[in-house]
Amino acid sequence: MQNPEQDKIKEILEEAKTIAVVGLSDNPERTSYQISKIMQENGYRIIPVNPKVNEVLGEKAYPALKDIDIPFDIINVFRRSEFLPEIAEEAVQTDASIFWAQQGVENEEAYQYLKQHDFTVIMDTCIKVAHAVTIGK
Repeated sequence: MQNPEQDKIKEILEEAKTIAVVGLSDNPERTSYQISKIMQENGYRIIPVNPKVNEVLGEKAYPALKDIDIPFDIINVFRRSEFLPEIAEEAVQTDASIFWAQQGVENEEAYQYLKQHDFTVIMDTCIKVAHAVTIGK
């Protein structure tokens, strides 16, 4: 697995407007909530993807990626690595082309599957840290 270069990550973060966050919790103590809140504060629309919640950060939550009825640019995953192949299969059924797995989350099978479907894949990288490093906010 190889993540894109920093300049490509910067380009992705500059062009993206909406992030579907798989595994976003409504618990402010959870990392998924904290990172998504910061990304929202930096101008991104956050779409929660979690079948156990109705709303997070003022946005309607969806049970699965395939249920989202508005366009989104990035799929950001806060689930354990073993769930990535299943999420990757769902991801290719969307119009998104960027799959981002948070720090500590990676899976070779999912990576290869997504690359075969022309996705830009970033794994084991925190989107908030990448944003701070490349955009500087």
